[in-house]
Amino acid sequence: MVSIDPTQTLQAEDAAPSPNKLYLAAWRWHFYAGLYVIPFLITLALTGLIMLWVSTLSGRDGEWISVVPTGEALAVSTLAQSATESVTGGTLVQYIAPRAPDLAAIFRVDAGDDAIMVAVNPYTAEVLSEMPRRAGLYDLANEIHGTLLLGVTGDRMIEIAASLAMVLVATGLYLWWPRRTQGLRVFVPNLAARGRLLWKSLHSTIGAWVSVILVFFLISGLSWAGIWGEKFVQAWNTFPAEKWGAPLSDVTHASMNHGAVKEVPWALEQTPMPASGSEAGADGLAANAPVTLDSVTAFAHQIGFENRFQLNLPAGEEGVWTVSRDSMSNDSTRPTDDRTVHIDQYTGKILADVRFADYSIYGKGMAVGIALHEGDLGWWNVALNTIFCLSVIFVAVSGAVMWWMRRPSGAGRLAAPPMPRDVPLWQGAVLVGLAISLAFPMAGLTLLAVLALDVLILPRIPALRRVLS
Repeated sequence: MVSIDPTQTLQAEDAAPSPNKLYLAAWRWHFYAGLYVIPFLITLALTGLIMLWVSTLSGRDGEWISVVPTGEALAVSTLAQSATESVTGGTLVQYIAPRAPDLAAIFRVDAGDDAIMVAVNPYTAEVLSEMPRRAGLYDLANEIHGTLLLGVTGDRMIEIAASLAMVLVATGLYLWWPRRTQGLRVFVPNLAARGRLLWKSLHSTIGAWVSVILVFFLISGLSWAGIWGEKFVQAWNTFPAEKWGAPLSDVTHASMNHGAVKEVPWALEQTPMPASGSEAGADGLAANAPVTLDSVTAFAHQIGFENRFQLNLPAGEEGVWTVSRDSMSNDSTRPTDDRTVHIDQYTGKILADVRFADYSIYGKGMAVGIALHEGDLGWWNVALNTIFCLSVIFVAVSGAVMWWMRRPSGAGRLAAPPMPRDVPLWQGAVLVGLAISLAFPMAGLTLLAVLALDVLILPRIPALRRVLS
């Protein structure tokens, strides 16, 4: 009886009727990229779903607290006094205006190292709730989403995963691409198939449908990463503070972030804050008018800030009043409404007024992209992101299932697709790898490490080669 190697049978099945060396090479890279990326994609999708629905149902700052409107709202200073008095030794730091007349006003009150978010009824000044800032389910999910609770190390691990996911998408699309007489049938899963063929059909079809959105999410996420984002694209697209013509402080806008949660527009995060205490600035509050919480709030309404916006109080002698509404803070469903205004705490003059139109092209893309990424554009966006996250989880899990079904029983190795010799068009593959490496440095370093392992190390260590083959 002639014995048949099930691995060879499955390789032939995956490589189409006539074995294609380039197909097998792409499959091998897809496999190895997936080994690292799959756990991260599942983690990012799950935490993304948690953040999406927490912000939708209760608000990132717990602001979805209903009240009954009874006449005119009280002065903001009166509400702030109630909020501050409810926290022993508290100091007012921030006011978040209600999104609608029937919602609570939110105040951030700091007491030592603790930051407390206090919800107050705008019509009665009654304190409705208190919660530690950035200590809820949203914030835990966000910390995992950004750093895996591992700080800089976690950030780098996620950046590598997101960069390699680009390789995963590129090789996956090549493997899925219609061949011979397949035509448009590749856009619809073959539900008549059974076993591994059904899993393969669902995996490739759903993966192809979500690939464009996945690339968009990866790029918008990578723009926050510590290497590609912070050192490359963000540094080159940061709004130039020199345009303001006002004295600059020693801190950047990132100082207004809290923990891993990003609250400052991407294009402003690395921009230095202006400093109070000079005669610089454009006309702002009326001359000789007191610069107080109430007057600054009234001025914010006067210059167009409506519904939800944030008002940060000056920090220190050089600090400024900052009025902002932006997509990073879930303030509006229209990211093109982004606006940040800094006001001198002594003169009431406007030291800076940065709007969406002032951002660079990439900064504008990030303002819109982050709003879409977070599901801020309306219920259609929430539905789209929910379907997308569930699809990513399915594609990741189905990839693992296909590998498990393909590997020989009791093989004691990864059963990776073999690397064919004399791959045709290898120059094109090298150029693609080089382009990805230049665009995403962490992906380049990882590809070089894997290539070195595959070419230089594994051939010299047969035992290790068998385990990883």
